[in-house]
Amino acid sequence: MGCHDLKKKAVNTIVNNRGDDKTMNRLLSFLKEDIQVENVTKIRKNVYFLTISTGEYILKGFKSKRQLKLQDDFTQSLKEAGFSHSYSFIPLFKEPLFVNQLYFGCLEYIKPSAVPFHYKDEKDRKNGLETIIKFHYATKQLVEKFEERLPSFNLLIKWKERYSQFLLNIQHLKYFIQEDFLYELVRWGDWAINELSKEEIIFPNEQKVILHGDVAHHNFIRDINKELYLIDFDLISVGFPFTDLLQYANRILPFIKWSAFELMAFDQLKKYMKEKAFLYALIFPTDIYREWNRMLKEKTYYDPAKIRHLLQLTIGQFYLRQRFINEIKNMLK
Repeated sequence: MGCHDLKKKAVNTIVNNRGDDKTMNRLLSFLKEDIQVENVTKIRKNVYFLTISTGEYILKGFKSKRQLKLQDDFTQSLKEAGFSHSYSFIPLFKEPLFVNQLYFGCLEYIKPSAVPFHYKDEKDRKNGLETIIKFHYATKQLVEKFEERLPSFNLLIKWKERYSQFLLNIQHLKYFIQEDFLYELVRWGDWAINELSKEEIIFPNEQKVILHGDVAHHNFIRDINKELYLIDFDLISVGFPFTDLLQYANRILPFIKWSAFELMAFDQLKKYMKEKAFLYALIFPTDIYREWNRMLKEKTYYDPAKIRHLLQLTIGQFYLRQRFINEIKNMLK
């Protein structure tokens, strides 16, 4: 596995977290018992870049041995089903390393291109969507094998919970967002959920797949040969393809100026743009709810950079989003 400017990013992480190296130190001591370690660098929480004499790897911690086994089985099955553009687990150790209540597995390191994948790039947006489609084509073969080991995804239940939490947070959010904006954000969510609830069957002709669940740009890596890889399967579940594609559409909309016309230009999304349920779902401001709920839960409201990002997401793009929602409503007439 890899990530954009991995080593540089990792070094910056260490510089900013000098006191947070207990796990890394224990991990290093365990590793040195079996192999000759050249370098261990923290990338993010529970993920480390490892260099030894035989090559470069990623160490990733999981909360249980069962979770680690599931990820190992899934990535192996994914390759067997024909999806080769991801990482594999490497049997570097006879048993997973157990450090600070985490089970560490060793992953293949995908060397990244000098130019990282990002949704602001038109080619990357197109390639990312193609990769998701290929991923679904492979994982529909794996549903029966993994169905009992994975949760079933229900979009409406998840969104109702997210919406309800946002409503509970309203009194706190008034310190950051003007009430007229908050009112509109709530109205959009309420309307979308009510309309989606009326749809008894959503996309009945779709075959279930294993969903990725987090198609953020950092879960795509373009390697040194310019091939695109999909990584990080921590949120996989069983469901219908439209769920990942809806999330993908939500992720790229800020980079196509919230244009319904631009969204329809993707061949893979055209059939969905004719479905009422998909259009209702596009109106739901899931990203805004998610990020503000998370900010309050994690208490990051003292971080100026975080607040600036959230205000740009919410207020900076408000009128573009409003125009987009009006376009969608016209399509629903």
